[in-house]
Amino acid sequence: MSDYAEYLAVAVEAVRRAANAMRHQPPGALTSKGDRDVASELDYAIERDVRAFLSTETPDIGFLGEEEGRTGSASLHWILDPIDGTSNYVRGLPLCAVSLGLAHGDESVAGAIELPFLSVRYTAAQGSGAHANGKRITVSDTASVSQALVAVGDYAVGPAAEDRNRLRLALTAQLAAEVQRIRMTGSAALDLAWLAEGKLDAALTLSNHPWDMAAGVVIAREAGAVVIDGDGSQHDAGSAVTLAVTPALTDAVLAAYQKALTIVEDTDSPRSWSDPQYQRPGKPDC
Repeated sequence: MSDYAEYLAVAVEAVRRAANAMRHQPPGALTSKGDRDVASELDYAIERDVRAFLSTETPDIGFLGEEEGRTGSASLHWILDPIDGTSNYVRGLPLCAVSLGLAHGDESVAGAIELPFLSVRYTAAQGSGAHANGKRITVSDTASVSQALVAVGDYAVGPAAEDRNRLRLALTAQLAAEVQRIRMTGSAALDLAWLAEGKLDAALTLSNHPWDMAAGVVIAREAGAVVIDGDGSQHDAGSAVTLAVTPALTDAVLAAYQKALTIVEDTDSPRSWSDPQYQRPGKPDC
């Protein structure tokens, strides 16, 4: 058991509190976060409650929340998405999650994801395996791309969405020609948890927001998934994209991504992909 496993009980209680709120409280008023992006009143309430709970239980650990940002500067920090899949949640769709990860620097080391309306809680700590409702889980053994069920993250909204979606559309086209089916659930945390459980064979998100990934990445890895950046390097908080795949399909999925990227780069003007608004440091913001 790793040293990080000792924090799982706190993480589980935090996501339990949040999930209970989602099941028993209405979303409340919606706040616009930009073009076609909203947060509910409950997003903010959950984040404030979890932040306060964790500051009491683990006062030496920092905190980063999607809605209200960072407190503390410790290298060990919690990362929360209070409601991953808010658009689903406010419409009454059950494909949404609470995601709480623990990161050491840029590396995800422990996490808990709860799906409040599907009655499943996923947990993992580095070196301790991944579990769903306390039962050990592993990724699928799918070895043929033609049998793969692949989840793709949401299309971009907001500034430069049309340009950024060119890669998403190109990748979707590449995958549609090869895999069994493509799915878009609207929750990156759920996608990574279902990859860990073997329900999906790949979970591809062409962005890398820490609150979306922190818990799911360690859960997927501990279940046996390969999680990489778009250049094939090990995924971390600084990665441009998140490609999480069952091992036998890693090369095929990475090749599909890189082929899609080449298609987009060949058809876009050089200026569009060099513009800083489309990039993370040194890498395209896809």
